[in-house]
Amino acid sequence: MLRKKASKQQIRLLKTIVFNTCLIPFLLIIWDGFNDLLGADPIKTLHVRTGDWALRFLLITLLMSPLQRAFNVSLPIRFRRMFGLFAFFYASLHLAVWLVLDQSLRVEHMLEDIPESPYIMLGLLAYLMLIPLAITSTKGMMRRLGKRWVELHRSLYLIAVMGVVHFFWLTKLDDTEPFIYAVLLAVLLLFRYLTNKKINKL
Repeated sequence: MLRKKASKQQIRLLKTIVFNTCLIPFLLIIWDGFNDLLGADPIKTLHVRTGDWALRFLLITLLMSPLQRAFNVSLPIRFRRMFGLFAFFYASLHLAVWLVLDQSLRVEHMLEDIPESPYIMLGLLAYLMLIPLAITSTKGMMRRLGKRWVELHRSLYLIAVMGVVHFFWLTKLDDTEPFIYAVLLAVLLLFRYLTNKKINKL
């Protein structure tokens, strides 16, 4: 019993550490904002940094299942929900920067920009697809939806693909970073494909 309790305490402590670590990029953004360290174009800097972290947490979320299968341990899955919600959090910040700072909440500006910028439409669609995943991320919703929950959350792979394409379209000069994300996502997708193929053969 004591051993089991200690294990729960360790997991709780680890979750607290991971949670606080995931907040560091946000705190750094706040710090840089208050200290005028966002560069010559603060809005662009906020766009890039929040978008980067949204995509990074998407990929980290997708990495948890391969880690579980590769090392045959359940610990990574315990953090999948947290990473997924942080992906949604940074994606929400990314959207808020565009809505509030870039567009000043003016609908007429948005209606002008969206048709001329395919990457905006793709980003908005990806964000809208993230919302039901965030809402249904609780254990209660997992029990209620059953197999439908699994099918719904598989869309995270498609959302990640859309996020990478969004980044490619947004980047005008150096495609190195979005290319790295594309390679990482391709590896994750390949691992999932090979794993499912192996399971189907059993």
